[in-house]
Amino acid sequence: MLYHLFQYLDHHFNIPGGGLFNYISFRTGMAFILALLLSTMFGRRIIDYLQKKQIGETIRELGLEGQMSKKGTPTMGGVIIIIAILIPTLLLASLTNIYVLLMIITTVWLGTIGFMDDYIKVFLKNKEGLKGKFKIVGQVGLGLIIGLTMYLSPDTVIRENIEVKGADTQRVEEVLYAKKDVKSTKTTIPFFKNNNLDYADAFKWAGEKAQDYGWILFVFVAIFIVTAVSNGANLTDGLDGLATGSSAIMGIILGILAYVSGNVNYAGYLNIMYLPGTGELLVFAGAFIGATIGFLWYNSFPAQVFMGDTGSLTLGGIIAVFAIVTRKELLIPILCGVFFVESLSVMMQVSYFKFTKRRTGEGMTPLHHHFQKPGNSGIQALFQHPLQAMPESKIVIRFWIVGIILAAITIITLKIR
Repeated sequence: MLYHLFQYLDHHFNIPGGGLFNYISFRTGMAFILALLLSTMFGRRIIDYLQKKQIGETIRELGLEGQMSKKGTPTMGGVIIIIAILIPTLLLASLTNIYVLLMIITTVWLGTIGFMDDYIKVFLKNKEGLKGKFKIVGQVGLGLIIGLTMYLSPDTVIRENIEVKGADTQRVEEVLYAKKDVKSTKTTIPFFKNNNLDYADAFKWAGEKAQDYGWILFVFVAIFIVTAVSNGANLTDGLDGLATGSSAIMGIILGILAYVSGNVNYAGYLNIMYLPGTGELLVFAGAFIGATIGFLWYNSFPAQVFMGDTGSLTLGGIIAVFAIVTRKELLIPILCGVFFVESLSVMMQVSYFKFTKRRTGEGMTPLHHHFQKPGNSGIQALFQHPLQAMPESKIVIRFWIVGIILAAITIITLKIR
């Protein structure tokens, strides 16, 4: 809103300083600062309100050190993150940008689903929360909205990079772009020579229909990624600051990818697709990073508030949709490696209990909890000697370090081909 207001004032009245709002870098910095202030200063008031209303976390006994001390800690703190993201975005981003609108829809959509889940757990005293099938329907619905919007909107276009090679060396001497924006099912893929993958290539046999089938495949990919990453973030949210810090790291990388993809000069230097309009997503990324870091002020060990499903589903969904709209969804397994491994660990345990036909899944927990238990075998044997339980804060910091390494690899993949 402020962006549009100052654009109007600068254009019609030449207000001094009004032109600052034309710079994405300025608005991103402002969004980061505002989100940080909102999540820290007003976050305290929300936490006090949650404590007053006795909106506390119900803890499942897993036999972990210090676990029961968390009982009663205020939950549903994801509301803080959502508010701290939405207000700076609404004030400082261009609300005519299709990508920004999709991110706002994602934040509200999954925030609502997560809030309903937490509300049922906390106020209705139903430990199961919102039934899994309703969560899946909501996640699939969002994936469908994102995929169809990318297909139908005239603003979701690309300009593919064209390599100009030397006659003798066959080395890329220059990167040019097509003169017109086009609708395309192409996306970025790591480790391949031209870094581009067209979903329509899987349907070459269909002739003229290949592009349509490619969009159908793209929509299904969008649905899968939104569902998988939002659930992965939800599973990762089990230790103080783990999901929050990991999400902040991912947000930084996604913001960089959005900016370079939306800037023709940087896109040309990196030899990647130019995506007009995605640079505006950097403002949203600034708000996202500020909100998560500010929330970490209260969520770091020992946590004064938990985000609940209100926050974890929202953070995962934002990361997934951000990657999809910037055509970087195939980098998700690398960038979101922490979420991926957490999900994989649970899937493996579920499969084990089904295969052995055990009647109970007692002791079945996401990967991070396994490091809190002493043992003589298992995955923790690869990382800790002697086999003693790790302090919670050390587990979180080490997961962050792994996340930073994966983030660096994600950036590097743009040049490894």
